[in-house]
Parts: sequence; C-alpha cells; structure tokens
Amino acid sequence: LEFRRVLFRSQQIRGRELATHSQSLEYMQSLGFRVIPDYRICSTADEVIERIKGVSYKENPYVKLGDLAYLRVRYYDFEHKVQSGELIVAKKLAEEVLDIFYELFEGGYEIEKIKLVDEYDADDERSMADNNSSAFNYRVVAGTNIISAHSYGRAIDINPLINPYIVGNKVMPDNATEYADRDKAFDHKIDRTDLCYCIFRRHGWKWGGDWNNSKDYQHFYKEYDSPLKMAVNKLKRALSRQRGRRR
Repeated sequence: LEFRRVLFRSQQIRGRELATHSQSLEYMQSLGFRVIPDYRICSTADEVIERIKGVSYKENPYVKLGDLAYLRVRYYDFEHKVQSGELIVAKKLAEEVLDIFYELFEGGYEIEKIKLVDEYDADDERSMADNNSSAFNYRVVAGTNIISAHSYGRAIDINPLINPYIVGNKVMPDNATEYADRDKAFDHKIDRTDLCYCIFRRHGWKWGGDWNNSKDYQHFYKEYDSPLKMAVNKLKRALSRQRGRRR
C-alpha cells in the first residue's frame, strides 16, 4: 500500500494560473520552497493496513495491497469549513485523484465527509446512509455477483445520500428517497451542470448518472485504458505541466 499526502496551495501563485495540483507543487519548488508531495510514512502505513485488512480489503486473487494508494485530501464540508479526509484508490490513479480533489477544493465544492469505508465496517449501505464519500472497498455490485470498480480503487462515490443509486423502484441508501426525483432543485445535487461532474469528466472519468438501466448519481469511475491511450494521457499531462512552467 503506497501512501501519498497532498498539501494544497492556491492555483494562482504570484499571478500565475496553474492547472493542476502537480503544477502547483512544481512551481512552488521552482521558487525555492521545499515541497514533499508524496512520501512514505511507515508507522501510518502499518496502522492503515491494520484498519482495512479483513474489512474493506479481503484476500483475493485480483487486487494486492501494493496496487493501492492511501491519500489525504482537504475539502469543504457542508458548513464550508475546511476538513481533512482520507481515501484509498488505485495507485496508478493516485496523482489524478489528487488533482481532482485539488480542483474541487479550489472550486469551493462541498462534500459532507470523506472517511474510509472501514469506519462503517465496509458496509456500503451504512456509509451511503451517512452521506460519506469514499472510494476503495473490495465488494460486489449491489444485487449482483459482479466485482465492483470500487474493488480496484477505480471508483469514487460523492455525497451518496443526496445522489443515490436507483434501480427500478429501489433507492439506495434506503433513507435517500427524498432525493430520488432529480427534477427537483436541492443543494449538492450532482447533474451535468455540477462542478463535481465537470471536473471528473474533464479527467476522463465516467458517471453512473449516464447509465440507461439504472442510475448511480454518486458514482464516478475510471475504466482501464489501453496502453496507447495511457501513453497519450501521460504525454498530455507532461505537456500540461510544461505549459504551466512557461506561464
């Protein structure tokens, strides 16, 4: 399990607009600041592994602890107070997820809470009912035998009580029925005009609200890319950082 920590800085530093968390860190370093964007914390690693083993992480043939990364991110809660949250995601998506939450934070986007699902004994229903936003949880898709994208750390649920999972007449979590009518106006609703939707989509993530046979309005997920697409995306990110340095 790899551990990364994000230290947020304003996207505008000395009049320079910076597109991503990574660009901000690089520019801070160019100004002479000592910035450590990712590092291992062995004692914390042991503690977190103990928290998740046998709970959100079960022994399985598909996902190893080494495939995952533990992140700490800042966010605004529903009282618009700055909080610190924790997520576990696929290691290959770690920097991208940090960029996403950096942009959410800079945009003032509110998320009620971000805790590991282990705080709820890896019970997805309990976590959703408490409106907890989370990522990794080795489990199957509700009502099926299909391994969820959350099992690979490639899915993130945002404000799930207000943005429920709907299949037919079934609304999950059970206490989310007042938010099932998406034609109504209410705070923290994710739709195609929402900042959260726009940021995730800009990074190439898909949204469960676009599904046809069911709707998962809380759910953003990143499919596996082909080797060619991964190379292209890596090049785009490198070019984006170079443009940020030139400004």
